[in-house]
Amino acid sequence: MCNNDNNSNCISEILNVILVLQQNACPDSCLDSCDRPVLGGGPNCLVCNTRPIQLYLCGSNGTPLAMPTTKDPIVPQTTSTVFRVEKVDNNCCTCRVLEENPDTTSLNPYVTTTSFFTVDLGCVCAIRCLTDTYVECI
Repeated sequence: MCNNDNNSNCISEILNVILVLQQNACPDSCLDSCDRPVLGGGPNCLVCNTRPIQLYLCGSNGTPLAMPTTKDPIVPQTTSTVFRVEKVDNNCCTCRVLEENPDTTSLNPYVTTTSFFTVDLGCVCAIRCLTDTYVECI
């Protein structure tokens, strides 16, 4: 069951912080948590512009949310569990689906897709932040 309390949602607050950080990306090192105050530079990344996340819906039994990597219904559907926060509006969050970089020589682990979705944050019970990174074409 979703929590529809729009007045208090820690997931929404954290996603808002991530969104602001991505919009104002700057290299620095801090405590390694989802709401650390700046996007960090990794060993392979001088300037990060994305804090990739995974979302867990209430009742999902520990399985991260998976979304299609393409909007084209003709293309065989692959899914990804890694997302980039694009917009937070009250208790809703719009995310871009990221997929693993097919270029194994690249230092960047993810590439963008044109697949987006919006989730009711009242239905999200957990968020997992992955290592800050640079994603091209953002």
